[in-house]
Amino acid sequence: MSQHASHPDIVRRLKRAEGHLRGTIEMIETGRSCLDIAQQLHAVESAVREAKKALIRDHIDHCLADAVNGPQRDSRPVIEELRDITKYL
Repeated sequence: MSQHASHPDIVRRLKRAEGHLRGTIEMIETGRSCLDIAQQLHAVESAVREAKKALIRDHIDHCLADAVNGPQRDSRPVIEELRDITKYL
């Protein structure tokens, strides 16, 4: 697997989600209000969603674009891969 320029940002986003998730678990264990817990879960979802969007955008911008513009220029596998990745949007 190759490292992309966006990967450090994606890792930061996922670590943020991880911290929010740990906080949510602690909140549940200590009996915090459901409103506080729901707000924290929303933060977890947002952080994961943004990481996923960044990963998919990077993949489309770099991996798929490189495949289309590469020496083979057979777009069928690229279109299939794009079709596959869009199910995660």
